[in-house]
Amino acid sequence: MKKTLFDKVWDAHVVDSIKNGPEVLYIDKHLIHEVTSPQAFNELKERDISIARPDKIIATADHNTPTINQHLPVRDELSRNQLAKLTKNCNENNIELYGLGHKYNGIVHVMAPELGITQPGMTMVCGDSHTSTHGAFGAIAFGIGTSQVAQVFASQCLLLQKPKSLRVTVKGKLKKGVLPKDVILYIIAQLGTNSGTGYFCEYAGNVFEEMSMEGRMTVCNMSIEMGARGGMIAPDETTFEYVKGRKFAPKGEEFNEKVSYWKTLKTDDDAKFDKEYAFKAEDIEPMVTYGTNPGMGIKITETIPQENDASFEKSLAYMNFQKGESLVNKKINYVFIGSCTNSRIEDFRVAASYVKGKQKAQNVNAWLVPGSQLVAKQIQEEGLQTIFEKAGFELREPGCSACLAMNDDKIPEGEYCVSTSNRNFEGRQGQGARTILASPLIAAATAVEGRIIDITKNLN
Repeated sequence: MKKTLFDKVWDAHVVDSIKNGPEVLYIDKHLIHEVTSPQAFNELKERDISIARPDKIIATADHNTPTINQHLPVRDELSRNQLAKLTKNCNENNIELYGLGHKYNGIVHVMAPELGITQPGMTMVCGDSHTSTHGAFGAIAFGIGTSQVAQVFASQCLLLQKPKSLRVTVKGKLKKGVLPKDVILYIIAQLGTNSGTGYFCEYAGNVFEEMSMEGRMTVCNMSIEMGARGGMIAPDETTFEYVKGRKFAPKGEEFNEKVSYWKTLKTDDDAKFDKEYAFKAEDIEPMVTYGTNPGMGIKITETIPQENDASFEKSLAYMNFQKGESLVNKKINYVFIGSCTNSRIEDFRVAASYVKGKQKAQNVNAWLVPGSQLVAKQIQEEGLQTIFEKAGFELREPGCSACLAMNDDKIPEGEYCVSTSNRNFEGRQGQGARTILASPLIAAATAVEGRIIDITKNLN
């Protein structure tokens, strides 16, 4: 029987199954952080259950960590307690922890790939919806709830109903200035935020094959915003080269053996998907969102659609936008480049190449937050820090930061923020804050101009 990439990885991890029912899936890697793990640790303690495979768990501090003065005691009491609890739980259970100040600390979905923890053909979970990021490597990776975190702690397995399969194919040549973030925002705008519900999505076509691993991670990261359980891209030479030589990657002959297996992880010709969509690369342009869900996106050259729907009206009222309005020339006082979607070194290279020799607009607060200590180190070593500082940008320390306002990095009420993160819900970046999702290129250009510009006119 012909199999999809998803089938191959899933079937290789099924421990047991119930006829026409759920299956017991073995989990290769369990990533944890300070927010969704304490309750799960407590549950095991109360039931006197030990952790089955502590060697398969990696912990980091990221969600509510400060991004300024990380060497000082954390001021926020809740954050301080959660971080202390994570440290205590990891010490008691012999779990590897990259806490604040550690050279490998960072956002869970940034540090795991760059350390070679993420590898093709794996099953990976984390108490965080954007675990789908790791699917860029041809892994089955998805977010789980706290009770499931406890389930994996106790058994290294999960009881799950197998999702249906979906394929999104994009072929052709992307226009200048169109980044992977634009590709996924375009797909979500076309299909809607419920199009992937109940499905695992595979991205296919030359557009994804030609992307860097950073670009692929951006795409898979936002599969969740399409409603999908996760996203995947078949591993290839780009994947193998990225993994090779990283700290936890297989070495020598073991690496070669792994690559031989990884090469088999692709959808068979004529394998059937439950649902398929196809798009032309030439139709995609730089994108911005105008509403309060990631599906409310338009090309930078378009105007807000004329829809008559109660939730649509409510969304526009929150954003203080009008139907038929263009976002070009909209004054913006906050710009955020960061999050598990766009805080990798490639994102900062893109921003720096635009910013170089220019100056940030006086009205803009521009926050640059690397996804990890390793990214922060690269920013410094490659001279990008100097470019940003000369331009007046504020480079902060790693963490989730202004993506979700669980820390001090909040956007004030009523203010607009052009953000490279993944969600633009009401209050996502702070109570009353208004989020416009965009690529690092549009974010950088907005910071320089103090307003949204049609970036297509600024590219030679």
